[in-house]
Amino acid sequence: MSDDRLVDASPDPDDVQYEAGLRPRSLNEYIGQDRVREQLQVAIAAATQRGEALDHVLLYGPPGLGKTTLAGVIAHELGVAIRPTAGPVIEKPGDLAAMLSNLQSREVLFIDEIHRMSPAIEEILYPAMEDYELDIVIGQGPSARSVKVPLQRFTLVGATTRTGLLTSPLRARFGIVQRLDFYTDADVLEIVLRSARILGVPIEHDAAREIARRSRGTPRVANRLLRRVRDYAQVRADGSVTAAVADKALRMLEVDEQGFDEVDRRLLRTIIDKFGGGPVGVASLAAALSEERDALEDIHEPFLIQAGFLDRTPRGRVATARAYDYFGLTAPQRDRLW
Repeated sequence: MSDDRLVDASPDPDDVQYEAGLRPRSLNEYIGQDRVREQLQVAIAAATQRGEALDHVLLYGPPGLGKTTLAGVIAHELGVAIRPTAGPVIEKPGDLAAMLSNLQSREVLFIDEIHRMSPAIEEILYPAMEDYELDIVIGQGPSARSVKVPLQRFTLVGATTRTGLLTSPLRARFGIVQRLDFYTDADVLEIVLRSARILGVPIEHDAAREIARRSRGTPRVANRLLRRVRDYAQVRADGSVTAAVADKALRMLEVDEQGFDEVDRRLLRTIIDKFGGGPVGVASLAAALSEERDALEDIHEPFLIQAGFLDRTPRGRVATARAYDYFGLTAPQRDRLW
């Protein structure tokens, strides 16, 4: 259901070549997430003044909000290299041990999707994060012995969309834990204007505002829509993105004023039409939509909940009065026992 969605905030291979050039490198260039940015600025400055490694950092929140970008910014501000990897890529304890032992002083190890690491890999991380050493077992059976290998003091930056899947011991070892929230329209507008300058796209302020308004508070979606609107302007207009051109392009792409596409509309209508507006369990909803449960929880639901169109209750998902208004329907009177 989610293949080729323009408003899907998950990483897309087509985005990679563009995102690298659009990503900010310093905290001063980083737009939005003011609370997170200010706290990191203080922590980085303090660690730098003491000549110490920054505390381990956990970044969490919906996809597309800049967790990977922020990890690169942290390394740049510290003046060190970043060594990126991902939880599913680390298959054996030896793989992680090799990465850790090759880190230089104060360098950043970035693990994306850190919640998808296996328990055996996590066991390697605990002493590495806490005591900066590896516990390596040599030999087997009665003759086996544990050897401690010292590591350089490094900073682990972990990113996840699912903090609930992190084990308590792992989460407790992060000294800095920051949630990234959806961006305001004003922040996304600034991001669109900045990206347009970098890409050399002539764009009116009102057109940038229209793109920002439909970007679901997500920079990755904003940049993707900007590229598609640029293509439309090049083929159907004179190359300049005016408000009218942006509106026509986004209508053609079926991204409406709320930033919804056909998938969002189908999800809400399924809850309203098939399940009487809810509550409906996520497993039943996933089956009705032929979608993976994880995709519903990680990709589709967060923005709908944030925008006030969906409620997540102990008894299941519920379409709100705002969702009914969106379709021109009258919301039923229901006993809100949940």
